[in-house]
Amino acid sequence: MVSASYSQIISILLLMASENPRKNPQFHLYSYYRSSCAARLRIALNLKQIPYTTTFVNLLKGEQLSPAHRALNPSATVPILIITSSSNPNPTTFSSMTDNPTTSITIGQSIAALEYLEEISINTNTNTTPLLPPSTSPDARAQVRTLVNIIACDIQPVTNLRIQQRVKALGADNTLWAHELMEAGFAALEAQMLTSAGQYSVGDDVSMADVCLVPAVWAAQRFGVDLGTFPTVSRVAEMLESLEAVRRAHWARQPDTPEELRAVD
Repeated sequence: MVSASYSQIISILLLMASENPRKNPQFHLYSYYRSSCAARLRIALNLKQIPYTTTFVNLLKGEQLSPAHRALNPSATVPILIITSSSNPNPTTFSSMTDNPTTSITIGQSIAALEYLEEISINTNTNTTPLLPPSTSPDARAQVRTLVNIIACDIQPVTNLRIQQRVKALGADNTLWAHELMEAGFAALEAQMLTSAGQYSVGDDVSMADVCLVPAVWAAQRFGVDLGTFPTVSRVAEMLESLEAVRRAHWARQPDTPEELRAVD
């Protein structure tokens, strides 16, 4: 079993992507329609025009807790992104990655997967929609990552399904919990975006920050957060939702969305 920190995993992923670009990769996503983390990858894959297949995991039924799912992602969460090269059609887990860099790779964290998609797109000259500013703009890249981390570290983890279930089990109001923490997180996000927003979160090009922003907005709407309080966030989110790649990734337009919740187009 390989034991590695998050930063070590990212370093290995990026090194593999730069030195060993995969030929004819196939992408498979484990997703749940309401998962904001899975939505990040649906949006990114759509923006980059990367075809993918999907396995649907019902979090409410606890399917993510099964031994089969844990074998792919010990965190028992979604998304999981499996990238399989044509030379090895059988997906494997991260544990074999460092021993044999030609095997398939399984990524169980959405931000690591977004970074990986960006790297392989650059190194195979297929980066039609870059999600990071160019390397010649380190300040802009840092701003993108700052916004990503406000969402992925400060907002989503403390309001996700697992935490809400625990809060409810302890006798507290999980809806109020999520609402208050989302409001605080979006206040920070609004203030940070004011320093960089153009048409989108950082300037006039879609970035990884936008890929993370839209699902966070969808979650906030679900819990009744008044997004009018955050005009920059609202304006950028509205612009993003006009994109077909985002529209197709919406939680109400997924094959596993319950019929009564599906969007009527």
